[in-house]
Amino acid sequence: MTESNAKFSEEVRVFVYGTLKPGEANYQKYCAGKVINAKRAVILGKLFALPMGYPAITTGQHQVHGYLLFFSNPEVLQALDHLEDYQPNRPISENLYNRQQIEVYTQQGEALGWAWVYLMTLELVKQLNGTLVADGWWSGCGLSAKERSGL
Repeated sequence: MTESNAKFSEEVRVFVYGTLKPGEANYQKYCAGKVINAKRAVILGKLFALPMGYPAITTGQHQVHGYLLFFSNPEVLQALDHLEDYQPNRPISENLYNRQQIEVYTQQGEALGWAWVYLMTLELVKQLNGTLVADGWWSGCGLSAKERSGL
């Protein structure tokens, strides 16, 4: 009984909405073979496409669509922090993204619990000339939300 609780407590949940989604540019390197479960999911925020070819989320009340990824090894966060240029001991304004916990939902609005997500400040999104993605779904490889719903 204790062993199963220890395994559960080490599970890391991360909501991904950009290059870390299945089928996108960074999934293979950072997630493939490490993900123990993946579910289509939604969070509340504002999604922006950045001219550099990846997205950002700020706080907000729009639906942002992505995946809730489950990892068994908590060390995955170190690699993701590096990718997202996030250092927990650095001031928020000096990070590209900031990792924080957010509530995650199914596409039908049922709560899935809390997960880590990488957010960007609205000020930085504006500096980087981000454009709002009104439908809440970003794809760098041209996949629509409907095409990826089968995962």
